[in-house]
Amino acid sequence: MIQWLLTLELINSPLRWVVWSVAVVFAVVVLVVPPRRIRRLLITAVMGAVVGYAGAHLLEAWDVFQGPLPVHAAVWISAGVAAVAMGAAGVFVRPWWRRVVAASLIVVGAIGMGLSVNAAYGLTGNLAAILGIQALDSAPLPGTSAASGDAATLYQTWSPPAGMPSKGRVSALSGDQKIPATGFQARDAALYLPPAALVPDPPRLPLLVFMMGQPGTPDPTVLAKSLDAFAAAHNGLAPIAIVADQLGSVDVDPACADSTKYGKVSTYINVDVPAYARAHLNIVDDPDYWVIGGYSNGGACAFTYGAQFPQTWGNIMDISGNEYPGSEHIDQTVKEVFGGNRAAFDAASPVALLAAHPGQYAGHEAVFTHGEQDAQFGPGQVANASRAHAAGFAVLTQTIPGEGHTGPVLQKGLDYAIGALAPRLGLAAPATG
Repeated sequence: MIQWLLTLELINSPLRWVVWSVAVVFAVVVLVVPPRRIRRLLITAVMGAVVGYAGAHLLEAWDVFQGPLPVHAAVWISAGVAAVAMGAAGVFVRPWWRRVVAASLIVVGAIGMGLSVNAAYGLTGNLAAILGIQALDSAPLPGTSAASGDAATLYQTWSPPAGMPSKGRVSALSGDQKIPATGFQARDAALYLPPAALVPDPPRLPLLVFMMGQPGTPDPTVLAKSLDAFAAAHNGLAPIAIVADQLGSVDVDPACADSTKYGKVSTYINVDVPAYARAHLNIVDDPDYWVIGGYSNGGACAFTYGAQFPQTWGNIMDISGNEYPGSEHIDQTVKEVFGGNRAAFDAASPVALLAAHPGQYAGHEAVFTHGEQDAQFGPGQVANASRAHAAGFAVLTQTIPGEGHTGPVLQKGLDYAIGALAPRLGLAAPATG
């Protein structure tokens, strides 16, 4: 029961419309009063709507939401505050049953507002993701195979067997399958296995290690959707993906670095996760076929790690990432992560790391995507793409029209990035023209 509640779909489901329908019914019941009281209740609701709408934009101007509000988010906040205000006024109106309905309207209006704003952002698809916990079940790992052959031409040599699943499988790397972490309290990672990994004698496949944003959780939902779509068009082939935790908790930002305060985040992602993948997953054991990727905070980590560890990561997938780790709260990051040492903070930036590894990025590919309307992170993506190109990466970029820094830009960015890297990973023919 608890797992069902934690994994209940919140975005692509009619749930929020059901909640709002209930709210409308409750509001009508509360309004079945003498005309004098109706006017008071309606005036209260209108005032609540105005305050909600204006307050949302005021908080947006103060950057409380760390970026612009998604389209319609302020409208939903306005509607939610209106419902709560009407309910609050209605609890003083007799008889007792109307007071109960009014109190219920407060609760339902708040839930409807939360669900609708969450849907406008489009990033957290269930309650587990909102709470920052892993609610997937673990599943037995397929055995590794002795498959051989040229990984670069897998798209030519692979023939899917009869009975291959039409979609991949997601599971938690928990319990006995948990990735051991050296000095870091990582939340359980998630694993995506494409259809080609779920058949007898599967091919060895590329590895993608992906990190979500902050606040966030190792939720594979959006990534799995993009990988399934790619696999459906490529005979079941796609990377094996680990969605790993670079935060430790929803409300902290370790800035992608090992530190006394937050633990050995970098060691976990760049040493522990690769070691686990080599030992337990049926992957191509060659950095040319490995991708470090992420969204927002995770994208900043991906670019940082790809610059810092070129011997581990042959490719980078940066979806709407920060220009550098800790860019949103520099003073706090310098104090908490680097012990007040600004020079150490600067040395850990992608710019400094690229300069520290001259000539080591030949043959590496990096993909950078961002929303056209993302004024906060977009300029940094453009700058980082230029820096990566200057350092020797083969760079591919995509600006997503009409999008900011929300779920659609993540989904569309992943769709582009997976397809763009596919030829490099042996999963598709090289682009022509």
